[in-house]
Amino acid sequence: MNKAILVTGANGQLGNAIRTLAPKHCDCTFHFTDVDTLDICNRAALTDFVRANRIYCLLNCAAYTAVDKAEDDRATCMRINRDAVRNIGEVAQAQDIRVIHVSTDYVFDGNSARPYREDDEPRPLSVYGHSKREGETALQQACPGAVIIRSAWLYSEFGSNFVKTMLRLGGEREEVRVVSDQTGTPTYAGDLAAAMLTVATHPAPAPGIYHYSSDGACSWYDFAVQIMALAGITCRVQPVTTREYPTRAVRPAYSVLSKEKIKQVYQVEVPGWEAGLRHCIRILTDSTI
Repeated sequence: MNKAILVTGANGQLGNAIRTLAPKHCDCTFHFTDVDTLDICNRAALTDFVRANRIYCLLNCAAYTAVDKAEDDRATCMRINRDAVRNIGEVAQAQDIRVIHVSTDYVFDGNSARPYREDDEPRPLSVYGHSKREGETALQQACPGAVIIRSAWLYSEFGSNFVKTMLRLGGEREEVRVVSDQTGTPTYAGDLAAAMLTVATHPAPAPGIYHYSSDGACSWYDFAVQIMALAGITCRVQPVTTREYPTRAVRPAYSVLSKEKIKQVYQVEVPGWEAGLRHCIRILTDSTI
């Protein structure tokens, strides 16, 4: 049976990563949409689309991700990260559609001394973090069968992200300053996309919240050093503290996620963060992306 999969936010990093993997899933028909073709804030339009295309599963990659801008644009952030997600849940519940929604490590406050598990209490520090947490709650209330995957520090060969910024700055400057007291796990979008498709096509769906990021942990400084090394760039990376590099929104100081649940339930493979970075750097340095 051919399964129709709707990917929202398809022009972003994750949506493009799913687009790259889609040809490997010959038993699925993919519908890639973004705000110009399907506004998920419009519940009626969403209902019409899923009915017309007989959608089997919806992968929600749409999000407001401008973390600092969100501090001054709370209304827009909440509309996309909470209200639109509620729409998705209500439509999915009414139409009996599987939903996989992407959330974030920013729902945590960063005070943990070990990797965060799915049942740890969320305590977001920013408007963005609050909006994503409220989106999780709204989705679970509207559609108890939904799967929520929290991820972190996403990068890819698509769009704007930390890796591409470091490669650009590394080619322009002799030195860059990068925060060294925030610890997490970089996640290659291609790996997260593969995990989402594994969950989407699994014969025995298990709803709930899951964590997925690459294995291991590092600081933004460590990440930048490795980017320069793999790309063969001689730009020096200087560590700075969060206090020396203030931002509008507060970030969690520690946001490493435990992946044991998704490994056990869905048998998802979780590569180390260096492997994903090596693959991405190879693509970026061998192309003009």
